[in-house]
Amino acid sequence: MCVIFFCADASPQPGGYKLILASNRDEFFARATQTAAKWANAGHVYGGIDLEPGREGGTWLAIGHSGGVFKVGALLNLTGEPKPRDAVGRGMIVADFVTESDEDHNILSYNQRLLKDCTKYSAFNFVSIEIGPSSVQPTARVQLLSNVPPTLEEYHNGKCYGFGNSLPHTPFAKVQHGQAEFETIVKEHGGASVDTITEHLMKLLKNSHKFWPDPELKRRAPNWGEGLSALNVHISDHAYGSRTHTVILVDSDNKMHFIEETMTGLDPKGEWRKTHITKDF
Repeated sequence: MCVIFFCADASPQPGGYKLILASNRDEFFARATQTAAKWANAGHVYGGIDLEPGREGGTWLAIGHSGGVFKVGALLNLTGEPKPRDAVGRGMIVADFVTESDEDHNILSYNQRLLKDCTKYSAFNFVSIEIGPSSVQPTARVQLLSNVPPTLEEYHNGKCYGFGNSLPHTPFAKVQHGQAEFETIVKEHGGASVDTITEHLMKLLKNSHKFWPDPELKRRAPNWGEGLSALNVHISDHAYGSRTHTVILVDSDNKMHFIEETMTGLDPKGEWRKTHITKDF
């Protein structure tokens, strides 16, 4: 389970942001993971890396910049769907998108190719964002690809969106609430300092209120539904929950801030590692 909220605008007002993104990664606490950093094999890409045996090198969220273009990819599990026999690991979907910069890997070509071959993976939502120079590409391109059933949808520049672990037209209650609150934060603080907007976004990601009952979540996760109904998940009996909070900002001058808070152990009340990466592109 994961959740993501974002607004992508290729031509923001001076002092504003081309990208405002907030995301939680929900996973088993013991799963081996590399903290967000510049990738050793792709110096233009930043994000965490999955170290789970058999899944090494994949990622759930990353941002890359090449040739004046920012690319963001995020992978969300679709809860409650049957797993195909011999399903292929999904983490490289994001890694391949953000790492490569040729025509075959632009947002339009990549997603059209993925759509034709997406049923070999376990169920997912793939969020892709591409922001080029406003003089060349005046609007950000945003797409969501789901594979159960295979669908590809386009979204708009400058709008606020939220996605989780259900199909976009049947969102969980927590995603609906989170998107509304995210939109308020963007409207009120979209021109504020990095520290100010990050503080508000992290507060959103750490909201532990359970939006329950939720018919769609109960249908998809009848055993875990109530535990998963908060934005900030913690299911102690299964050592599972929101182990990483991430904020990514790209300002109008192409300066990126990748801010991550992630658990260092198996107890969410224990130590958290804070990472703040800045890069001028």
